Amino acid sequence: MTCSCIWPNNLASDMNFTLPNLFGALDMAVFLRQDADTFGLHTEAPPWLLFFLRQSEQEGCSLSQTFPYLSCFMEDAEQHWQAHQTQRLPSGIWVETDELGNELALEANALWVDGQAVLLIQHLGEKYREAVNHLQHLRNGLLEQEKLENEVLRRTLKIKQREEEIAIKLVSLTSYRDEETGAHVKRIGLYAAAMAKALNWPGQQVDDIRIAAPMHDIGKIGVPDKILLKKGKLTDTEFAIMKRHTEIGARMLENSNIPVLNMAAEIALCHHEKWDGNGYPRGLSGTDIPLPARITSIVDIYDALVHERVYKKAMSEKEALALMQSMTHSHLDPELFQLFLELLPVMRRIRKEVNEIGDLLVSY
Repeated sequence: MTCSCIWPNNLASDMNFTLPNLFGALDMAVFLRQDADTFGLHTEAPPWLLFFLRQSEQEGCSLSQTFPYLSCFMEDAEQHWQAHQTQRLPSGIWVETDELGNELALEANALWVDGQAVLLIQHLGEKYREAVNHLQHLRNGLLEQEKLENEVLRRTLKIKQREEEIAIKLVSLTSYRDEETGAHVKRIGLYAAAMAKALNWPGQQVDDIRIAAPMHDIGKIGVPDKILLKKGKLTDTEFAIMKRHTEIGARMLENSNIPVLNMAAEIALCHHEKWDGNGYPRGLSGTDIPLPARITSIVDIYDALVHERVYKKAMSEKEALALMQSMTHSHLDPELFQLFLELLPVMRRIRKEVNEIGDLLVSY
């Protein structure tokens, strides 16, 4: 099935396109081919594209790696460009998942404009859903198998959502005893999943860290209230007891046949390890610290610094990032922190859209 991409009949008389507002209104990104498999973004990146294409990649990237669906289409597009065809060649529609778990229907079009190979990628939005619904109405018989497959996908998504809800409920056991919030733990999972996606993790592992990262402090349930809720500085003895929450959490979650719980156990145990080896409980250093724990440490610190708690005011993002930068090479993995900085537009979107009003968790 294809869905027509809305685009102007005449892009412009030169490659300095004069229609940026129109492209923005169409939710479309314009790429110019630089060589066989490298494209540069020619228009401002629409919000949906930021999750898939970091700022450092916008001047030159492999779109077939960013969007694997396009890898086969590029062969047809190459022939189209070599023939200097000015009419559009559509890729057909494919679906991606963004940082908030929303499905995005996308379509690419290849064309030749004034001696330049151009690739347009458009987010089709509700028009795609309307077209699908109309086609299903006309072809109910032929689409029965596809409907069954879609039902399986829907049920799979429901299972993932239930797993995430169970994880948040487990974490909420500790939130009644300290200052963590439901919105905070949900954001931790979304931040961590965005970093895993950028690291090209398989889809299942991206889902796993989204669910596992929020459970990093679950072991606090085993820390006495007089220590957990103490407002002043902990004594050496009290701090030694507090540090045991890492091992308590790991014991609660380990030895499972469920991969997401095994990852959660690893994160719970190691999220207070430091890059220079001065963390706890094992004094691991560098890449000996499991990658999921290093990711969780960065996003947990960021979210805690930029949000207000009853015991502290929120830092500005600039102040928080400066503090975190000073912690690289000692506390934080420097390469992962650089990746985090490249993903800031994605992180800011998560911060904006996952909030807490009173006791109500709101994801816009």
